[in-house]
Amino acid sequence: MVNGATRAPSACGRRGRGSSRAVARTTLDDLLAEARDGLERLTPAQAREAQAAGAVIVDIRSREQRRAEGEVPGALRHPRNVLEWRVDPDSAHRDPAVGGLDAHLVVLCAEGYQSSLAAATLQRLGFARATDMAGGFAAWVEAGLPVEPFAAEG
Repeated sequence: MVNGATRAPSACGRRGRGSSRAVARTTLDDLLAEARDGLERLTPAQAREAQAAGAVIVDIRSREQRRAEGEVPGALRHPRNVLEWRVDPDSAHRDPAVGGLDAHLVVLCAEGYQSSLAAATLQRLGFARATDMAGGFAAWVEAGLPVEPFAAEG
């Protein structure tokens, strides 16, 4: 017990240091390849077209990144560390603007790496149409697509 509360399980469901459970090693390249294998990644132009057709762009960059670089107009802003809690239909912290499990979600990060892993996770949560944008925000800017100044959350 910590401060009168029962201690939560260790991070990521791992057992304590004395665990004898073997864990297979996966490289980051393998992890990304596996994630991307299930995605129909979009170019920045395709992401913008998808947004115009009703897709939801979800910007998972940090507040600091968005403040320094700007934002994609109309994108939802949910930093990577809270993404699953903001989109899961069963979460008490869900953002209703995300839509249901049938929503077309296009995840965007700074350069297109975190977004691949995040989109694959959203698919595991049941968002079959979740994907990401290749190249991330950097590619969006390079394509000359609109960028808005940082808008502080209310």
